[in-house]
Amino acid sequence: MLRTIAGVWKARDLRRRLLFTLFILAVYRIGVVIPVPGVNASLLQSIAAKSAFVGLLNTFSGGALYRYSIFSMSIYPYVTASIIVQLLSMGVIQQWEDWSKEGETGRAKLTQWTRYLTVFLGLVQSVAMTYSFTRQLGTGFIVDPSIWTYTLIALTLTAGTTFLMWLGEQITDKGVGNGISVIIFLSILSRLETVIPDIYTSWFYAHPDQLFLNILKVVVLLVVMTIMVVFVIFVQQGVRRIPVQYTQRQVGQRVYGGQSAHIPFKVNAAGVIPVIFATSILFFPTIIAQFFHGNAVANWFETNLSPTSWIYAAVEFVLIVGFTFFYTFVQMNPAQMAEQMQKNAGYILGVRPGKSTESYLIKLMNRLSLVGGLFLAIVSLIPLAFVGVTGLQGVAYYFGGTSLLIVIGVALDTMRQLEGQMLQRSYKGFIR
Repeated sequence: MLRTIAGVWKARDLRRRLLFTLFILAVYRIGVVIPVPGVNASLLQSIAAKSAFVGLLNTFSGGALYRYSIFSMSIYPYVTASIIVQLLSMGVIQQWEDWSKEGETGRAKLTQWTRYLTVFLGLVQSVAMTYSFTRQLGTGFIVDPSIWTYTLIALTLTAGTTFLMWLGEQITDKGVGNGISVIIFLSILSRLETVIPDIYTSWFYAHPDQLFLNILKVVVLLVVMTIMVVFVIFVQQGVRRIPVQYTQRQVGQRVYGGQSAHIPFKVNAAGVIPVIFATSILFFPTIIAQFFHGNAVANWFETNLSPTSWIYAAVEFVLIVGFTFFYTFVQMNPAQMAEQMQKNAGYILGVRPGKSTESYLIKLMNRLSLVGGLFLAIVSLIPLAFVGVTGLQGVAYYFGGTSLLIVIGVALDTMRQLEGQMLQRSYKGFIR
């Protein structure tokens, strides 16, 4: 890793990309501390101590929610909009399905619709959040409660999310890594500053007579975290290699083919996207329920879709497994892969070309998706067990499975992209 970073820093174009990414992330962190006008954000601390949902949302916003800053909603309206557009592009809206098959031009049109939907969802979420917090905290939350103040707050929050979406796109186009994932990655890492104080307050300060036991708890926590990190990296890097044989064919006076190769199938080809998608989907019902805070049905959603409830865990488990299948088949088309192999006179050993190859690839992808989905879902449930054993709810958001998967997954993907760029430069130098 250090060798890759050193190589990136020596390469002028890659260094420029890395510095541009760091600049955009610095702009993001500045926006986290810019408050929304007309709001007394200090009152939010009382809700934060009671609501696990608010605590988790604050973690993924990088601490912006507790300040009620312009980036309080983070990038999740955009993620939710992306999910909706991708689902509707799979046969629900024919025009969008046609666009998804038109290459770069079609994707540009779908991206534009994603932006429109992001603005709409941002408005809905901003109004729901402000309305819910006002009902729970009273009129003191809004300095000057009027229709113009509420409108200004909603527009400011929506503009912040839209600007954050634009920053993510800039990182993807001109920086390093996937911009949206990198922003979420930094948001989670920025909450590291709260972990040590929480551990000290809950263990050492609350029980000063149990010094040895508290030190033992910290050691066990570090060991468990190390094992989890190694396990996650091991599975994320796991690859199933499918051998492919290419037959010889003569074109003119030249003979092509006749070599062996392999197709690498990752155990978890979907990466951390299913986790991000599932979390975004589970945020939405709670946000809508905040419109009707005090209603029996709304209270049920707020209570049972809390990140510390087993109903939330069960729904998240199912969503993660489902999105793993969905996103794996979005990224890898078995029919297209089988057709390309047949065109290039290639075949998988022991499998007939054509439909048999396609069926074989579908079965293989289903098995790998099941393993990858179960892995992601099980790791994401760790916060519940962590809270039950330690009682450190705030620390669980950072050390929890969802946060850990996102941090490790984004770091691995970014490093893989950098290594690919360095490898490409090495090939160019070799050819020259």
